[in-house]
Amino acid sequence: MSFVTTVLAQTEAPAPLIMPTWGFGLTFLVVFAVLGFVIWSYRDVANRHAPKAHPFSGDHAGAPGATHHGSGHPTEH
Repeated sequence: MSFVTTVLAQTEAPAPLIMPTWGFGLTFLVVFAVLGFVIWSYRDVANRHAPKAHPFSGDHAGAPGATHHGSGHPTEH
């Protein structure tokens, strides 16, 4: 162990941080909040474009799990 203690005694002090430790936590909270707002802003995007998609909605009404739209997919021959 004397070699390890000698090496540790000769090493320099660690570099100072660029901000206080609470600043790192605050930075991550702000980034998390901004990313949460970005995800929140995409809510209900499909319904914003419903008039544009309405002519094509009947093609997908027969899909599994579909509960609305038009008459469904055309039958294949």
